[in-house]
Amino acid sequence: MDAAQHEATARARELQRNWYGEPLGALFRKLIEDLGLNQARLAAVLGLSAPMLSQLMSGQRAKIGNPAVVQRVQLLQELAAQVADGSVSAAEATERMDEIKKSQGGSVLSNTTHTTNSSGAPTVKRVVREIQSLLRSVAAAGDIIDAADALAPSHPELAEFLRVYGAGRTSDAVAHYQSHQN
Repeated sequence: MDAAQHEATARARELQRNWYGEPLGALFRKLIEDLGLNQARLAAVLGLSAPMLSQLMSGQRAKIGNPAVVQRVQLLQELAAQVADGSVSAAEATERMDEIKKSQGGSVLSNTTHTTNSSGAPTVKRVVREIQSLLRSVAAAGDIIDAADALAPSHPELAEFLRVYGAGRTSDAVAHYQSHQN
């Protein structure tokens, strides 16, 4: 890999970190490991070609262009968390992955059937990811930051919201969400 390719890959991974909370290579490897998948199966569930998945993982491409695929990624992340905490069995996870594969996207805020904790309430992380996904499906992180900068003088709280959820890390957005629930 020459210097220009290395720089382009590093830039793509930084954009992924801004858009998705972490580089897609790391995110997809966690899903593969946590759900017992291979790359071909993950690509099939997400609705991506295997080469596209590979390009996203390696940083040759920065952005997932289809909002429905972004939503499937989030659904798989939630499923992986449920498998990890024991609330979903491996057999149920396989069944849910088939449902996720068939999902067409739609409103990221309307599908809460697989996004709840044991009390039936959506998890904080899931709510935060849905807000992030919605903002990031409307505009790129840089555009959201520009909008936040324009709003900051007159509406600092709204500007902070845009920065945290539109361009920040999921962990920071979770902390922001929790600090504003009281």
